[in-house]
Amino acid sequence: MATIHKIGRRKTAVARVYVTEGTGNITVNKKEFTTYFPTATLQYKVLQPLSMTENASNFDVKVNVYGGGSTGQAEAVRMAIARAMCEVNAENRTILKPEGLLTRDPRMVERKKFGQKKARKRFQFSKR
Repeated sequence: MATIHKIGRRKTAVARVYVTEGTGNITVNKKEFTTYFPTATLQYKVLQPLSMTENASNFDVKVNVYGGGSTGQAEAVRMAIARAMCEVNAENRTILKPEGLLTRDPRMVERKKFGQKKARKRFQFSKR
């Protein structure tokens, strides 16, 4: 099996994933993924597509991720790995699709408007 290259996105985070046959090593930006994503929630998100398709120990995953925060990056990695698992075996799509792992989350940060404090919050109104 050759290397599979897939891209995942979430908010402003972009993850490029390279999947090869191996023993289950996951490297994120040249670090062990448990050190890059220290919380259990983020580690669960990254491993979710591998564990659902029962491929956690069959593939080595190398990830380059940039932009966004830690949660956005973890969800971008999750999407990229899910896309790679679909290319490995087309039957994996029926497992991952109902969980929403193949759907790009379209929500982005709303822009700040002029004359306001934030996107929707207004300055305090005073009657003098």
